[in-house]
Amino acid sequence: MNASSPITKTHDCDLLVIGSGAGGMAAAITAKLHGLDVLIVEKEPVYGGTTARSGGWLWIPANPLAAREGIQDSKEAARTYLQHEAGNHFDAARVDAFLENGPKMVDFFQNKTAVQFVLGAQFSDYHPYQPGGLAGGRSICAEPFDGRALGDRIKTLRPPLAEITFVGMMIGSGKELLHFFNVTRSVVSAAYVAKLLVKYGRDLLTHGRAMRLTNGNALAGRLAKSAFDLGIPLWLEAPAQELLREGEAVTGAIIGCKDGPVRVNAKRGVVLATGGFPHDIARRARLYPHAPSGREHWSPTPEGNTGDGIRLASALGATTADELPNAAAWVPVSRVPRKDGSIGTFPHFIDRAKPGVIAVTRAGTRFVNEGNCYHDFCQALVKASKNLPGEICAWLICDHPTLRRYGLGHVKPFPVPLSHQIRNGYLKRGATLAELAQACGIDAAALQRTVADYNSHARKGEDPQFGKGSTAYNRYLGDPTVKPNPCIAPVETGPFYAVQVVIGDLGSFAGLKTDAQARVLDGRTGQPVPGLYAAGNDMASIMGGNYPGGGITLGPAMTFGYIAGRHAAGVAD
Repeated sequence: MNASSPITKTHDCDLLVIGSGAGGMAAAITAKLHGLDVLIVEKEPVYGGTTARSGGWLWIPANPLAAREGIQDSKEAARTYLQHEAGNHFDAARVDAFLENGPKMVDFFQNKTAVQFVLGAQFSDYHPYQPGGLAGGRSICAEPFDGRALGDRIKTLRPPLAEITFVGMMIGSGKELLHFFNVTRSVVSAAYVAKLLVKYGRDLLTHGRAMRLTNGNALAGRLAKSAFDLGIPLWLEAPAQELLREGEAVTGAIIGCKDGPVRVNAKRGVVLATGGFPHDIARRARLYPHAPSGREHWSPTPEGNTGDGIRLASALGATTADELPNAAAWVPVSRVPRKDGSIGTFPHFIDRAKPGVIAVTRAGTRFVNEGNCYHDFCQALVKASKNLPGEICAWLICDHPTLRRYGLGHVKPFPVPLSHQIRNGYLKRGATLAELAQACGIDAAALQRTVADYNSHARKGEDPQFGKGSTAYNRYLGDPTVKPNPCIAPVETGPFYAVQVVIGDLGSFAGLKTDAQARVLDGRTGQPVPGLYAAGNDMASIMGGNYPGGGITLGPAMTFGYIAGRHAAGVAD
């Protein structure tokens, strides 16, 4: 396809990467280290994509970090697990490519770049009880990173999602988060948190932002440092407008720049890594059953993720995996009023599993094991809401001791004040359960019955209705100091509190259909489009619409970015 208007500026390279998240960066860095001249373009004024806002976990079965710790895993076990998880949507060729190349990708980046990982040894698969599931060791996360290493370019790294920081400070996963929960209970934790707060205050005075990067911001920072060290140019505010073709092959793209469009000629092709379509309203309306207009949905992903890569490829005849049973990675989110009048989103990953927290619909009844993974929680919520009027939503409910011990959503634990969260309506409070129900629009009688039944078993650490605390993943997110069940405690000491959650996503699943080399497939012939690759959420998920473990978006994103970069460079396995 040729540009429709005259283009006077050109740029020549071997490989053009559209998007600067983990998938795009992985492709660019891999290709560069294999001898290609690479250009990365990003439509936003900041780089890092969804990765920079994410938890930063990668799901990589049989990864080298786990092997060094003596954790027993295998590609065969992981394949069995994924075959069970994906069901009829199991894509053997792509799954095998992922399992074969994932550990190689980890070694490649750790040995040749600034990217370094730490192991989540106790971070369980989300369904560890299923065939091939594992109770820990498949998820890895980027090590914290000193943002000062990026120099002035730290200013254009996408900041973390504000709602999951503590007054703007990033908090790492695992042990670091436990220190924050225990800050009033442990001298060691108090000293640790105080040290981080002092460093954060110093960074604010000196740099205007946190310089200790954690989670997804650390991964984005480490990838960017690697790309900059290799001399890979990154154009910001440079949206891709059109793909270019010679015959059947994709040979570049028209890139919109501040000084006018540029024709980028890419001899080895183009990698699409624009973050999927979580903010494409029309596509959401078509594929999200809970959002018939496309607007009954709240995504914490970057607002610029509007399906650009999918539209560019679709114009050439590519198709998307719309048949997946879930078009996105669902997550319950609460809507946080901001000081400027806008609404932020808080994704609920951890609080649901804590002892003393239950979830009910407006009918006042529980509907799920609250400690299950966020994707499963949302599916259960949609099912439970079929015959209920109004917006699909649930309420997370707890009592006063639980709230002050663990917090709830955007509400932080003691000693952080909570009065402003009540004033702005985010947190509902009632002296009694009936009063709380009235404030939330919940059936009061049903809620009281639900809590009474739950408490009768919770005092013994049991949940016969839904089995909260029964899986390794549940227990990983619970409180190990609570016995006998780290996820169960009664809801009985008022006042009582509630936070409303609705359905959001961590990224879309129904991306472009590709082959095992990350090449986009022609929808008419089923054959690869020469010179066109997809990575990250622009590529259809290999998980079959399911969510098997922590990091099943970033793990495949970096792995297939690695595969695409090698293939474009002509590297044979």
